[in-house]
Amino acid sequence: MPEQPVLETERLVLRPFRTGDGPRVRELAGDKAIAATTLRIPHPYPEGAAEEWIGTHRADFEAGKSATFAVVLRDEDAVIGSIGLEIDAEHSRAELGYWIGKPYWGRGYCTEAAREAVKYAFETLGLNRVCAHHFSLNYSSGKVMRKIGLKREGRMRGHVRKNGESIDLELYGLLASEYERKRK
Repeated sequence: MPEQPVLETERLVLRPFRTGDGPRVRELAGDKAIAATTLRIPHPYPEGAAEEWIGTHRADFEAGKSATFAVVLRDEDAVIGSIGLEIDAEHSRAELGYWIGKPYWGRGYCTEAAREAVKYAFETLGLNRVCAHHFSLNYSSGKVMRKIGLKREGRMRGHVRKNGESIDLELYGLLASEYERKRK
């Protein structure tokens, strides 16, 4: 089984998480602002949860279910977030998901990492579609999705629940044919 690759951009390295990254994940993902904008990140962030989550990545990659990358600053070798693809090989698609630690917001890191993850999905995995969604009030995430070429496809009203509240999701998608046209 092939190893999960390391992807590189101008300022970032996207690599598999290591067990030693757990405390950093807990520190960054444990911020209330991160939990408020993501479906599966709890607040407070439980002790040991990051290591448990990291422990699932290799098997999920080997099974073709997902590719989860630590977003690392190239110059500092510091983990600043996570980006991943939940892969549905039967339908040749993946769902893109990401978070960047609050101290690193507003610097274009999420857009840079997401652009590379989409490239990986189409050029390496050969998928036909990449989709993503964000909470309706998370405008910054929608901005990232538009910057990397995903098109808004609609809104799912009251689609998920977080902390007892129903939340609308904004849906985005990009087809391989659209990606290829923009690339040329």
